[in-house]
Amino acid sequence: MPPRHFSLLRAFTLADFLTLGNAACGMAAIFAAISYVETAAIGHLYLAAALGPAAFVFDALDGKVARWRQKHSAMGRELDSLADVISFGVAPAVIAYAAGLRGVLDCVVLIVFVACGVSRLARYNVTAETLAAGADKVPYFEGAPIPTSLWLTGVITLLAVNGRVAERMWLGRVELGPMVLHPMVAIFALHAALMVSKTLHIPKP
Repeated sequence: MPPRHFSLLRAFTLADFLTLGNAACGMAAIFAAISYVETAAIGHLYLAAALGPAAFVFDALDGKVARWRQKHSAMGRELDSLADVISFGVAPAVIAYAAGLRGVLDCVVLIVFVACGVSRLARYNVTAETLAAGADKVPYFEGAPIPTSLWLTGVITLLAVNGRVAERMWLGRVELGPMVLHPMVAIFALHAALMVSKTLHIPKP
């Protein structure tokens, strides 16, 4: 009987491998952010932020390749969502933490941000067929797509370039008893709300 160890890999399409490239960029960004926390070398933070756009390129290409080769699958859709959670949900939250949003209340907001991203992707997967109404793709996104979180890492990068991270975080910090909140984390709260919004409809290209 032939070995079955690589049956899953044989089932992958070219688009699926591009999706894995997306996930790989997200994990690399997380490792780079952790390296920044360990070393305080700003280059690690810049690398972490730069890997976000790289993940987006893979995310855009996998859809184009799937449509070009006319190979869509439920597994590919789930794989895409899992990769997006890593690259555009967990990675931006870890980058923000590395940059200085480390107060207890900051962490609560970052956790909620990731949870909203996961919920938004799950809702999309459940409702995609209904929204498509028999067409090849859905006409619009309900709520902000999770890859739009790239603007958050863009803001963090801008702060880093200007030396406004860590103890010099822009807008400072607020102490609420034993807990600390950096007002800057509000951008993650805003994006979390946009992702789970049911009234925000963004046309899909």
